[in-house]
Amino acid sequence: MVWQCSIPGKPSTDWDDGHYPLTMHFSEDYPSKPPKCKFPPDFFHPNVYPSGTVYLSILNEDSGWRPAITVKQILVGIQDLLDQPNPNDPAQTNGYQLYMQDSVVYKRRVKQQDKRYPALL
Repeated sequence: MVWQCSIPGKPSTDWDDGHYPLTMHFSEDYPSKPPKCKFPPDFFHPNVYPSGTVYLSILNEDSGWRPAITVKQILVGIQDLLDQPNPNDPAQTNGYQLYMQDSVVYKRRVKQQDKRYPALL
């Protein structure tokens, strides 16, 4: 099963002007295994692989996943991750390096991405 979702940026953050498209792929083993969550390819974020796959501990079937985790908890976790990247689990070099070394350029890139995914009216 595949769900198309939209993650709104949290208010009063660098992400607040956007709604970010997310695809959730649920296998037949769900909820024993977590869904695979993907933003569009080349989504700019330290914890999103170039393929768009989100790296978040609660989505890791070998460590953080529990079948009791709800879809709402996953979506809120991804929304939180947007503004609070985990520097201990980088998934893309460019996003990680800018986040760690140049916050001004990092924030500018986030704002540019907001324009690609404007908030829904």
